[in-house]
Amino acid sequence: MKTVSEIDELRGIIKAWHQQGLTVAFVPTMGNLHAGHISLVTEAHKHADKIVASIFVNPMQFGANEDIDNYPRTMEADQQKLINAGTDLLFTPTPEIIYPKGLDKQSYVEVPNVSEGYCGESRPGHFRGVATVVCKLFNLVQPDVACFGLKDYQQVQVIQTMVEDLSMPITIIPVETTRETSGLALSSRNGYLTVEELKIAPALSQNIQWLAEQIQDDTDFIGLARKAASFIDNAGLKTDYIHICHARTLQPASEDDNELVILAAAHCGKARLIDNLQVTLNK
Repeated sequence: MKTVSEIDELRGIIKAWHQQGLTVAFVPTMGNLHAGHISLVTEAHKHADKIVASIFVNPMQFGANEDIDNYPRTMEADQQKLINAGTDLLFTPTPEIIYPKGLDKQSYVEVPNVSEGYCGESRPGHFRGVATVVCKLFNLVQPDVACFGLKDYQQVQVIQTMVEDLSMPITIIPVETTRETSGLALSSRNGYLTVEELKIAPALSQNIQWLAEQIQDDTDFIGLARKAASFIDNAGLKTDYIHICHARTLQPASEDDNELVILAAAHCGKARLIDNLQVTLNK
């Protein structure tokens, strides 16, 4: 695996691949990699000849009260994991390379509707930062396909919508969430959890599963979501939100919808956990 930080070197390598008729898959990350990230690389191998990953802690998607300086950075360990997974090229730019004019003068991408609510409401400006950096990385890497984890379900919908709206010739491949045996979704932020918090954190996924079972027979989606939030809080977490939504538009689900997704977030100690579950109603 070759690691590069400069745009010209990145583009030169990928241009040579394209000239050889090779296809490229892209896996963008913020580093501190775990098995969930590696599952994206594994999936990428099924769809392309060459695999490009990036590690970039994107300052544009961090809010005023979110400490980017404390985001875990584990570059050497990450590189080894990517090598083991068969990654061909790793792009590790600095903020100065991605945003040479600074954040205040950087053009940005705003994706309406699917960016609003849920994590978009809890983290204002977050999805603007995500869409902008992913758009820029897509322009740099020029991939044929790109893999994103479904743990960040709203993020996947934002990126898919951006690709469709801007006519980007890229296929987005969603990859199922990797979980602990307890059901807890793998996340870099799980490293913030104490031993005791790790015992109660699975309550989020457990109550999402409970909610998925209940909505097969009960269309009181709002009432059921409130119950699930109460169960999550009683387990020792603090619910940020839990909603039952249309799987594609992310609008509140109606009785006529069959393809749904349960979106949820909760605080556990210093960590903010997010999770989701797609549900097809048996009508």
